[in-house]
Amino acid sequence: MKTEQPKRYIAWLVAAYVSCGFAYLAWRVGTVNMDAPWLSLPLYAAEVYGYLSGLLFVLMTFRLSVREVVPPPAGLKVDVFVPTYNESVDLLRRTLLAATRMEYPHVTWLLDDGRRPDMRKLAEDLGCRYLTRDNNSHAKAGNLNHALQFCEGEFIAIFDADHAPRKDFLVKTLGFFRDADVAFVQTPQDFFNIDSFNHRIGKKRVWDEQALFFKVIQRGKDALNAAFFCGSCAIIRRSAVERIGGFATETVTEDVHTAVKLHKLGFKSVYYAESLAFGLAPHSIDTYLKQRMRWGMGAMQVFRRERILFSRGLTLGQRLNYFASALYFFEGWQKLVFFLTPPAVFLSGDLPIAASLNTFLLLFCLYYLLSMLVHLELGRGYNSLLLSEQYAMARFFAFMSTSVGLFRRNIPFAVTDKQLSDTGRMWLWMSPVLVLAGITAISVPMGLYRMHTGSIPVGAGVVTLIWICVTLLTATMVTVYAHRHASNRRTEYRFPLRLPITLTLDGKSYLGLTSDLSPNGALYIGEPIPTLSRGGTVNIAIHLPNLIVCDAASATFVNRSAAWAEKAAAGVAGEATVGLRFNWDAQGNTGALETFLYGSRLQLEMGNLSETETPPLTRLAELLSRDGGAPLLTQNWAPGLLMQPLRAGVLPVVIATIEGAAPLLFSSIELDLDTGATLRRTTKGMATEHTVRLTPTGRLATPTGDFHLYNITPHATTV
Repeated sequence: MKTEQPKRYIAWLVAAYVSCGFAYLAWRVGTVNMDAPWLSLPLYAAEVYGYLSGLLFVLMTFRLSVREVVPPPAGLKVDVFVPTYNESVDLLRRTLLAATRMEYPHVTWLLDDGRRPDMRKLAEDLGCRYLTRDNNSHAKAGNLNHALQFCEGEFIAIFDADHAPRKDFLVKTLGFFRDADVAFVQTPQDFFNIDSFNHRIGKKRVWDEQALFFKVIQRGKDALNAAFFCGSCAIIRRSAVERIGGFATETVTEDVHTAVKLHKLGFKSVYYAESLAFGLAPHSIDTYLKQRMRWGMGAMQVFRRERILFSRGLTLGQRLNYFASALYFFEGWQKLVFFLTPPAVFLSGDLPIAASLNTFLLLFCLYYLLSMLVHLELGRGYNSLLLSEQYAMARFFAFMSTSVGLFRRNIPFAVTDKQLSDTGRMWLWMSPVLVLAGITAISVPMGLYRMHTGSIPVGAGVVTLIWICVTLLTATMVTVYAHRHASNRRTEYRFPLRLPITLTLDGKSYLGLTSDLSPNGALYIGEPIPTLSRGGTVNIAIHLPNLIVCDAASATFVNRSAAWAEKAAAGVAGEATVGLRFNWDAQGNTGALETFLYGSRLQLEMGNLSETETPPLTRLAELLSRDGGAPLLTQNWAPGLLMQPLRAGVLPVVIATIEGAAPLLFSSIELDLDTGATLRRTTKGMATEHTVRLTPTGRLATPTGDFHLYNITPHATTV
C-alpha cells in the first residue's frame, strides 16, 4: 500500500495550528470568568472539544492510503447479498439488475425480511436466489447471518437495497484478498440523487455532506489499518466473519461493530477509494436525521461494549480512529454551547471571557484562521466550512440525543426511509433549530439595551451581535433548504443527462435532447412537433452507448408559450419542450434504460460537475506555478446528426461547448476517422450543416458502454 503525503507547506501549516491551538487554550485558562462559571466553563470545554477533534482530524487525514487494483484470481466462489425489509420493487429491481450483471462469476441473493410475494417473483424474474425467514431477529445483521447458513461463497459482497454496483465492482475488489489477512474491502458509498438533502449543487460543483468521510477520512483510516466496514458497497471474507461468530448483533450499527471485532483479532481491512456503487441518499431532513441518530447511538453502544480505548487487540492508531468517530457524535453539545452563549450574554449581562478584547480577538482569530485552513487543506477540497456549519446546526439536537446510547442497552434498528417526506414532519424535526433561532432573536433587543446603558461593553456587544447574526443567518438557510426538500413531491429521481433522442410522429422524425431523464419519463428539448398535443403518443428512440432504447411515450405537456408562437408565426422554428411519460410494454423495456442510468457517475462527468473545490493555499500554489487547469464544459448543449461516409445510416450525437476551446461531440459508438464527416447541428430550432474533422479526446464509461468524446474542427460551413 502506498500513501499520499501532503505538501510541505501544509505540514508547516499543521504544525502552526497544533502549536497555536495549544498556546491559545493555555492562555484561555487564565481568562475564564469565575464570576459567571455557568457561562464561561461550558464555553471553554466546547473550545477544548473543538481542539481535540481537530487533532484527531489531523491524525485521520494527514496521510492517505493509495490503493492500486490487484487482479483477482480465477475460481473464487462469491455470493452477493442484497438485504431488504420494506423497500419498493422498483428500487430493488434496479439494484438486482446491476448486481446480476457484475463481471466475475457470482450468485446474487435477495434477502427479504419483509416476506413479500412480489419480492419472491422479482428474484425469480431476474434469476436471483430468494431467501426469507419467519422472524426479524437482530434486523439486518440477523438477516445476513441467516443467509450465511444457505450459501457456500468464500466471499460475500453486500449492497443495501438502494445501492446499484458498477459492473466491475468484483473485478476491482476481489484481488485484495490475495493477502490472507484481509477480512474485508470497503468502497465509498456514493449517491446518484444529487438533489437529496445531503447534496448542494452549484454551477461547477456538487457537494456531498458524506464525501469528506468516504473520499478522505476513510483513506486516512486505511493508512492506519482502521478503515470501517460500512455495511454496503463492501465485500467480506466468510471465514473471517465466522471467526467472530457472524455479523455483530449486539448494536444497531452492525457494520462498525463487526469491523471492531475483526480488527481486534488482527485482521486487516482495505479501503479502495473509487466509487463502484451508487445509492439513494436521504431525501429530506427527517430521513437524514433518523439515519444520523442510528449511527450515533450505534457508535455509543460500540464504544461502551468494546471499551475502545482500553481493551486488547487494537493498535494505538485503531483506538484513536474509533475514538474519533465516537467523539464526533458529541458535537451536538459543543454546538449547543456555541449557539446559546451569545443570547446568554445579552440576556444575563455576564461575559464568559475576562480579558482584553483586542488580545482575545488577535489570538482567537489567528487560531480560528489556522483551524479553517487546516480543515480545508487536509479535506482535499471535499470540505466546505459554510455548508458544514449548516448541517451541524441541522443535526445538533439529534446528536445530543444519541448520547443515550452510552446508557441504553436495547435500541431498536430503524431502516432508513426511502420514501418522500412531508412538510409536517419537516417542521417537527426543525423545531430545535426554530426554538434556538427564537431565543437568539429575542435576546437582541435586550443586548442592544445593555450596550446602550453600558452594562455590556460596546466592543464585546458588537462581537456578540455579529455572532448572533451568523447564528440567525445559518438557521434561516437551514430552514429554507429543509422546507424546499420537504415540498419536493417528485416521486422518482430525474437524471440531468443530455442524451440524443428522436421522436417520430406521422412518419416524420424530430431530433432533440433529453433532460430530467428517468426510467419512466423525460423532458424533450429540441425540434418542434407541430401536430403533437398533450395526451398524444409518439415513438421514441434514446441513443445510448451500444444501445438504442425504443418504445412509445405519451406527451404530458407540450410547450405552447407565447414566445414559441411568435417564432412560429415569423417562420422561425425555435425549440419545443415536451414532457414524456414512457409507455413500456409488458416485457419490461425499462431494464436497458435502468441499467444505463444506475451505477455510474455519468451525470457528473457529462455535466462537468466537480465534487471538490480547490482549497485556498493549494489554489495559491497553482496560481504561482501558473497551472490554470483544464477547461470546463459550459451548459450549452445541442443535438446533432453525424453522417459518416464509411458507415450506414445517420448517428444522433450530442454537442457541448467548451470555454475557450473547440466544441466537444459525444458519440455512442466509436467513429471511423479516416475521412471527414458531415455534422448537422440543431441549435434553438435552426439547423446548420458542417464538414468537420473529429479528434478523439477521451471516453466516459457507462454501464452499457462508453461515450466517445471528440473535438470538432470545422472545415467549411453551408446552410
